[in-house]
Amino acid sequence: MVPAGRIVQIWIKPAHGAAMEPRRCATLVAGIGLEGNADRGGRRQVTVLDLGRWNEATAELGRRLDPSLRRANLLLEGIDLADSTGRVLRLGECLLVVRGESRPCSRMDEAWPGLRAVLARSWRGGVYGEVLRGGTIRPGDVAAWEPAGADVQR
Repeated sequence: MVPAGRIVQIWIKPAHGAAMEPRRCATLVAGIGLEGNADRGGRRQVTVLDLGRWNEATAELGRRLDPSLRRANLLLEGIDLADSTGRVLRLGECLLVVRGESRPCSRMDEAWPGLRAVLARSWRGGVYGEVLRGGTIRPGDVAAWEPAGADVQR
């Protein structure tokens, strides 16, 4: 049995540079990304942040910061995202294939001095991926890794 976590928060970026907007539910669209989000298509359809790694990073800064400052779409708890490139993550009934580690940009230091540096270590900046199977997601939905070699149907 693969341990499961959960979706804690969902954010949409309505336009480039705009503030992140929290959502009670959102729709993932296969091959496209998060409905209503400014960044869609390509390999970076959805960005995902691990609450545990975020808390580690902000503890180094000596400050509790709102995870929305990272500008990720999804905040998960109980799922380690480290070294997960190529793995498939189940989010409720949806599937997301991780394409890589999200490297923090200079906007992180605009949000809080030193944030970029502490997020740059140990996959703390999260991951990005492509939606394989779409559907509706909500905070509280299960987040779990699909077993390696699983026959993942779209």
